[in-house]
Amino acid sequence: MRVHALYLYPVKSLAGIPVSSFGLDNFGPRGDRRWMIVDADDQFVTQRDHPELATVTTSIDGDCVTVTIPGEGRFPLQATANEARARVWQDWVKALLGEPAASAALSRFCGTDLRFVYMPDETFRRVDAGRVTDMRRVGFADGFPLLVTNLLSLEELNTRLETPVEMIRFRPNIVIEGAGAWQEDHWHELQIADQRVRLVKPCSRCVMTTVDPLTGTKAASLQPLRTLGQYRRTEDGVIFGMNGIHETPGRISVGDPVIHRTTE
Repeated sequence: MRVHALYLYPVKSLAGIPVSSFGLDNFGPRGDRRWMIVDADDQFVTQRDHPELATVTTSIDGDCVTVTIPGEGRFPLQATANEARARVWQDWVKALLGEPAASAALSRFCGTDLRFVYMPDETFRRVDAGRVTDMRRVGFADGFPLLVTNLLSLEELNTRLETPVEMIRFRPNIVIEGAGAWQEDHWHELQIADQRVRLVKPCSRCVMTTVDPLTGTKAASLQPLRTLGQYRRTEDGVIFGMNGIHETPGRISVGDPVIHRTTE
């Protein structure tokens, strides 16, 4: 087993970036989902309601994140000193408003009032306390710092679909190759080079998996979610991938060897 691919998502629910390696800090992959989009009520906004966000691309250079908005152009995201309260799922956190130019452009693109917000270092958002007892933090990701998927699980799913889908539909951080399909269901821990990653929860999937990342449109067929629901439904929901937490700061690279421990 080894690392097949790595992805960063500088802005929650915008297009991700394939990378050859990423550093791990206290939040998770360095630079991952420290930015988020909120509406006029300070509620987080995703492709679930605005699938067109899939076509807003991102780039990252050190600590500088740039977004490219179709029909509007490129905008560097810069945090201001203006504080805001932002909600992501059930959590209200302190955030910093972004410079208004990018927010105004995104609002025009989506046809509604939206703002970019940034999670500063002093904000502590705890991972799901129902799954993890130690005090670990996470940025604006749904609940955990890492999402791990298995390449052969995608290939098995694609044998059931009329139109195959790419792994980016599932927005992983780490894609593993060399394991049998769905073996990740039984993994408890991964050793990736010198990094230990605890796998603490299966990842339940939603309508975002039906959004074509190239066109920003939802599939009327509700695929691949409909097919997944036929044989991957558990008490945690319709499952694809595992949520994880890294133990220490460090770095993970494509090609790193991977060893797993099972729950058996």
